[in-house]
Amino acid sequence: MLSTTELRQHLLGGIAVITPGVAALGQEAVERIVKTIAVFDDFCRANDPHEEHDFGAFDADGHSIFFKIDYYDKTLTYHSPDPSDPSVTERVITIMLAEEY
Repeated sequence: MLSTTELRQHLLGGIAVITPGVAALGQEAVERIVKTIAVFDDFCRANDPHEEHDFGAFDADGHSIFFKIDYYDKTLTYHSPDPSDPSVTERVITIMLAEEY
C-alpha cells in the first residue's frame, strides 16, 4: 500500500476529493492548493501527534485550507477495520475550506 505521503504528495494510492468551496475558487487556485499540499511539511506534535502526516492547515488565496486523509473500508461506508491493511482500506484525502469542516 502506498503511504499517506504518496497520497498527499502525488495523489496516488487513494481517492482525492475537493469540496464545493475549494472547487469554486477555480482551477488555478485548486492547482496551487494541491501543489501546496504536496510540499506541506508543517507537521509537529501539536497538529500531528501520531506522526501520520494526515492533516494540515494553511492559508491560500485569502482562504484557510484544510486537508485530511481518512481511512475507510473498501465500500467507503465505514472506517477501515485495519488502516494498515490495503485489502480492507481505501484512503481518501479531502481538501476543503476550513469553514466546510
